[in-house]
Amino acid sequence: MSSTRREFLLTASAVAVGSTLGVAPMTMAAERARVNKGRIFSANKGGGIGGNKEQMVARLKEFKALGYDGIEGGIPGIPDLQALKEAISEVDFPVHGVVDGVHWKDRLSSPDPAVREKGREALVQAIEGCREIGGSAVLLVPGRVTGDDENHDHVWQRSIEEIRKVLPVAEKHKMYVLIENVWNGFCETPEQLRDYIDEIESEWVGSYFDIGNVRKFGKPEDWIRMLGKRIVKLDVKDWGKENGFCRLGEGDVDWPAVREALAEIEYTGWATREGGDKSHEDTVQLMNELLDL
Repeated sequence: MSSTRREFLLTASAVAVGSTLGVAPMTMAAERARVNKGRIFSANKGGGIGGNKEQMVARLKEFKALGYDGIEGGIPGIPDLQALKEAISEVDFPVHGVVDGVHWKDRLSSPDPAVREKGREALVQAIEGCREIGGSAVLLVPGRVTGDDENHDHVWQRSIEEIRKVLPVAEKHKMYVLIENVWNGFCETPEQLRDYIDEIESEWVGSYFDIGNVRKFGKPEDWIRMLGKRIVKLDVKDWGKENGFCRLGEGDVDWPAVREALAEIEYTGWATREGGDKSHEDTVQLMNELLDL
């Protein structure tokens, strides 16, 4: 990833934003320098965010008061983009990006060309909608391995073909299309995901790296080092062999090792919590502790 891409993301974040684990006591945490404060920005998934402007303003104010730096939406799902744009300006709180809301159903890897076309059109809609509200990226699951007519090679080839068709739109709006690593039977090694992203050959396609999702297959810190500058945004989860997806810090993710790997690749950008902890207040405190925010 070029320095220009990183600078663009960091600038967009900085404009929008103006404190060992486990559950370490605050007195102990205070002794460790918060090296990522001002470099990594916390957010939570917000979906449609609200049905009208009044609800949107209330939701953004709620998340701002909790201590998050931003929120992430979903398209389709946001009923009034203009209202949300006005709410963002009024509250001075960013929606940093959106999730493609149909990528599991209208898959870019589907054996049906009509389904792929529908998925591609939805991705264009998400890119244009994200640009409208001032976000910087669309999270995309590129497909799913389902069987003989949608195997790993099919997902790889079909999704790349469809993504390349939308690159002119992404380039026009300076919008990232970021591939999330999920439990879809696809790219279950860091080398595979690295090579998949590189084959698309676009500065506007990168990794939306999910820390917890990958723990089932390996160590997040190893993936982070392998993907390097391809990582543009982070999804924040924890997962354990004994307890599945869980409260941050209570799974098998080695958070100090994750911090070390992120420092090595000089990561700056958004870290968005997907899932829940004891409360939003709990989530904010855990993210601050685990990621040095």
